[in-house]
Amino acid sequence: MSGETVTYSLETVLKDIKDSVKDVSQKIDNLQRDVNQKFDKIDECFDKIDERLNKVEIGLVALTEKVGGMDKRLEKVENEQATMIKAISDLQRFRGLILPIIVGALSATIGAVITVAAKMLLIGNSP
Repeated sequence: MSGETVTYSLETVLKDIKDSVKDVSQKIDNLQRDVNQKFDKIDECFDKIDERLNKVEIGLVALTEKVGGMDKRLEKVENEQATMIKAISDLQRFRGLILPIIVGALSATIGAVITVAAKMLLIGNSP
């Protein structure tokens, strides 16, 4: 280095400092504006998500009510099914009794016919 001394006036130095501070201030303002815009976008996204969540919650309540109604209807169907199974079981037991009843009735009828025929033969042959 040459060892020369450079002098600046106080006014020039202060103006340079002021300009530098002004530049930094503008950059900070720009950054703050960008950050604010990004936060605004994030807030909008949260608002949309909140609206969608509310719709989902409303839909969930409706589905819960429908499932509750379906559960009651299913219980009713199960009760009716149990009643029908019991009725069918009773009918099957009755059907099992039909053949013995018919055989018994036919046997009684045949017995009565034979008895009447025998009496007629005996009465018809008697003087």
